[in-house]
Amino acid sequence: MATAVTANRAELIAIADAVAREKSIDRTIVIEAMEDAIQRAARARYGAENDIRAKIDPKGGETRLWRVLEVVEEPEDFFKQIDLKGALKKDKDAKLGDFIVDPLPPVEFGRIAAQAAKQVIVQKVRDAERDRQFEEFKDRQGEIITGVVKRAEFGHVVVDLGKAEGVIRRDQQIPREVLKPGDRVRSLIASVRREPRGPQIFLSRSAGDFMKKLFAQEVPEIYDGIIEIKAVARDPGSRAKIGVISRDSSIDPVGACVGMKGSRVQAVVQELQGEKIDIIPWSPDVATFVVNALQPAEVAKVVMDEEDNRIDVVVPDDQLSLAIGRRGQNVRLASQLTGRQIDIMTEADESERRQKEFTEKSAMFESELDVDETLAQLLVAEGFSELEEVAYVDLSELASIEGFDDDLAGELQNRAVEALDRREAAAREERVALGVEDDVAAIEGLTEAMLVVLGKKGVKTLDDLGDLATDELVSKSNGILKDFGISEDDGNRIIMAARAHWFADESAGEDAPADGTR
Repeated sequence: MATAVTANRAELIAIADAVAREKSIDRTIVIEAMEDAIQRAARARYGAENDIRAKIDPKGGETRLWRVLEVVEEPEDFFKQIDLKGALKKDKDAKLGDFIVDPLPPVEFGRIAAQAAKQVIVQKVRDAERDRQFEEFKDRQGEIITGVVKRAEFGHVVVDLGKAEGVIRRDQQIPREVLKPGDRVRSLIASVRREPRGPQIFLSRSAGDFMKKLFAQEVPEIYDGIIEIKAVARDPGSRAKIGVISRDSSIDPVGACVGMKGSRVQAVVQELQGEKIDIIPWSPDVATFVVNALQPAEVAKVVMDEEDNRIDVVVPDDQLSLAIGRRGQNVRLASQLTGRQIDIMTEADESERRQKEFTEKSAMFESELDVDETLAQLLVAEGFSELEEVAYVDLSELASIEGFDDDLAGELQNRAVEALDRREAAAREERVALGVEDDVAAIEGLTEAMLVVLGKKGVKTLDDLGDLATDELVSKSNGILKDFGISEDDGNRIIMAARAHWFADESAGEDAPADGTR
């Protein structure tokens, strides 16, 4: 590159053109890099204190060199300033405040200067190349790209993309797939980030979107938008499930994705190193979609729990291992596909669980309402499971149960209210014994049973409660009050009510006189 600044005019332009073509960057950037290199060499020759400029004619290659001087009355910096008398000798039209140009003779480059110039040009070209790469790839996230494996570094695979390099990190590779230098490989452009060492293009072969894009390439109906892949769940290299739906009722989405004799799906399977793919009809009805997602297992019943975002699936005894899959793979992929936690149980397990729940609820009613076993079981059979339901349901609903009348219904409601009062009183005593303050108990929305749970967790004062985050209080997975079904909004309100005295204390402090008197 040293010859780039000592060559004759024609050679200078030829070198600039060659570098621009080789690096796929603007020729103007290369010429600007050369000008910068000449400026630095000239400053080394004439003194770094001078304001020296260089210009290369982009057509002819002629190089001009000059320094810039400011015209002032009394120069303080003789390297960058000149008095009016001296300025008029160089430019007869000069006046105070002007900047004049003082031409300099061309610089002959020594070995050190030429090396420095080379470094400047190389750095400028490298920076321009990085900018070009980032601009070219930043809007291509989500595309499939083909490259050639260049090398492996610490388990990560570097791929030559032609004008740039991409990286398939270890966690984005298909397990047990061996990529060797020289192999052609297709992957998804997962992200493009600008980093100090240049733009980083991160590729993926394990992402769900990679499978989506592969199907779009193999299935014209997906590319045209007639069929849509609504959900993807992958265990890369082993098994995957995709949920598909057709916008055209005359086109079977599963059949279109499978193709004639499985040709379309097999093309994707081969690209993914033999990954088995279950193609499932997507349904807006969650229960139906769950049944489809658990294929090839047969499902007897689906019980949904909307509050906890869970689904209990009941299968025949001989279908349990098929529904769960090897190492839980089938149910795990079905959970990912549907976005719900799926619990599998056999018909025998479900029957046993229902019998246990029936017995427990019957025993509770028998004890709390002081009724016989038959009447307690009748209440459970009619769908009653909590004392609150008996206490506050419309009287006519209780009286309409076969064998009940208004008097019996009224008596049951009275006993249910009394039982709830006893529970509340017992909980209040336990709460007080735990040391939970009355100020906490006064917060709207907190029952005595909730206060007991808070007290057992060490939350006894307004400050204790106010210090909690909403998730710590009501999170369905590990919140202190997770068993009480409190919404996030109600949790926020409870915590803000506990913190209210903090703001009241601050206001009181601001209003207090400076000497501390009141």
